[in-house]
Amino acid sequence: MQRLTTALLASTLVAGGLASMANASAETEYSYGGYIKLDAMISRTDSGSLPSGSIGRDFYIPGLTPVGNGASNTYTDFHARETRFFFRAAQTLENGEKITGYVEFDFLGTPGGDKRITNSYSPRVRHAFIQYRNWMVGQYWSNFQDVTIIPEAPDFVGAPDGIVFNRQPQVRYTMANGWSFSVEAPETTVTPNMGGTGRITTGDTAMPDLTARYQTKVNNVHYSVAGIVRRLELRQHGVNDTVNGYGINLSTKIDIGEHDIRAGFVHGEGIGRYVGINSVNGAVIDDVLNLDTLGYTGVTFAYRHVWSDKYRTNFIFSRGMFDDKREYTGINANDHTQRLAANLMYQVNEKLVVGAEISRASRELLSGDDGNLDRLQFSVTYSF
Repeated sequence: MQRLTTALLASTLVAGGLASMANASAETEYSYGGYIKLDAMISRTDSGSLPSGSIGRDFYIPGLTPVGNGASNTYTDFHARETRFFFRAAQTLENGEKITGYVEFDFLGTPGGDKRITNSYSPRVRHAFIQYRNWMVGQYWSNFQDVTIIPEAPDFVGAPDGIVFNRQPQVRYTMANGWSFSVEAPETTVTPNMGGTGRITTGDTAMPDLTARYQTKVNNVHYSVAGIVRRLELRQHGVNDTVNGYGINLSTKIDIGEHDIRAGFVHGEGIGRYVGINSVNGAVIDDVLNLDTLGYTGVTFAYRHVWSDKYRTNFIFSRGMFDDKREYTGINANDHTQRLAANLMYQVNEKLVVGAEISRASRELLSGDDGNLDRLQFSVTYSF
């Protein structure tokens, strides 16, 4: 991360004839940073193909693993979409308080040029927030999530099947004793009646999602307990109904010398878009055109072993399990997804990391149809 001192900024602005702007920002410190990352993947699916241009070709999405009786396929992909940049401005006010603004973007999951010629990627906002006193307003990780347990991996998420993973606009209040509370942007995803893995994104929800989290560290053990309550609404497709959803997320990171263990358990009803990268929806339309919540249970475990100051290995297991509501979803809905992975990370120097990872992901439907995704992934990351 690089820092620009206010004195340097002031002299630069004055030289450009902008002395008044320099004086206005005399107590502001700017910083920027990020990383450049190349990913190269060889993937094999045994029950159908991931089409070219699918986001599942850029990183692992549990709900996209092909299932059924399709032919196997092997393909190679290269991309630099995870490349990331952030900019921060922190200003000291006249009363000595600080206010901070932060924006960060990368290029994942956005439209871009084709692979034939340009391989262009459109940028997307990851984080954009303001911090003042105990308040944070803007877009950031959901307060229902614990980023501490995300494992180190060449894959973008590493363990998406069994963890909470969500960024969205919110208003959050954080206390010094480890408690934090948030009001977050709502959204409802619904499975049509007998719709299998189909999805209706409603945009109808009126009440924000409400979360509370407590986290602390005792000696070498970090742990977090989080809860969420929410309303799911649908006012279209002949449906006019509202149901309640809830979830609890338990997570821990245990440092064992230079090594560590990261584990999590999450369970809830109607929390689909927060978990498994929306492998399950929040609710399903029943036979009388009302909403019925869909349940989810996720577990994740990762062990990080540091061999030396140059080499470290991560072993990762993640699984998402979905309630059986086949009387409403039909038998083509997901029953579970799972991923096993092992990687080797080589710290070339303090700024450059080379990684290699082998993984097997699987997905099974309530019908019993299943499929596997095997992937060998290499990455090179330069942080600045």
